[in-house]
Amino acid sequence: MSSNSISDNLQTVQDELSAACQAADRPATQVALLAVSKTCSPQQVVEAARAGQRAFGENYVQEAMDKMVAVATLAPELALEWHFIGPIQSNKTRQIAEHFSWVHSVDREKIAVRLSEQRPSNLPPLNICLQINISGEASKSGVAPDEALGLALKIASLPGLRLRGLMAVPEPTDDAVTQRLPFAALRQLQEAMRAEGLPLDTLSMGMSADMRAAIAEGSTIVRIGTAIFGKRDYAKNL
Repeated sequence: MSSNSISDNLQTVQDELSAACQAADRPATQVALLAVSKTCSPQQVVEAARAGQRAFGENYVQEAMDKMVAVATLAPELALEWHFIGPIQSNKTRQIAEHFSWVHSVDREKIAVRLSEQRPSNLPPLNICLQINISGEASKSGVAPDEALGLALKIASLPGLRLRGLMAVPEPTDDAVTQRLPFAALRQLQEAMRAEGLPLDTLSMGMSADMRAAIAEGSTIVRIGTAIFGKRDYAKNL
């Protein structure tokens, strides 16, 4: 994929995001675009960044570490914001705590405690989203909705972390009406937590195939990869 097409794709996604916000009667400024750069090369990240994208999401810690170094070498002038959005292994929490600004995929107290203890004191608090298994899929990570409040209250009390909101990856469907149901459930869960005193402001939900439905139900961060960078090559050795 050429650099021009990444720039063109970003513009197309931004236009679609704005149209989805307009359809939902929401300002486009309420929804941030997170470019999911897993399996992408450092050069692709730099091209997207030079086209105006600043926030990038990664799923694999070692790949992300290597990519951050390479991007900083290629374009030291770029100030990028890195989000970790994949499953978290206990032995990877230090790298996540030290190098990311956001983590969208916390679903266990043990992981949150480690991130809290390992967040360097000279950095701002690590922004945390609690991952919810909103569709109840056995194959998916995430805390069950009925256990979310208890975990959220524990996370909110930890130093070095700032609990921002909820994240989910619902069971995929092509039906536009059905797509909205789990997003609505996540929004309602966030509203219930806010009623319990948690100052949550973030709903990380919606990807390339269901962004419009997610925005209609209140998403504040959409995670878009394929529509920006093209079809992924998981066999590629980065």
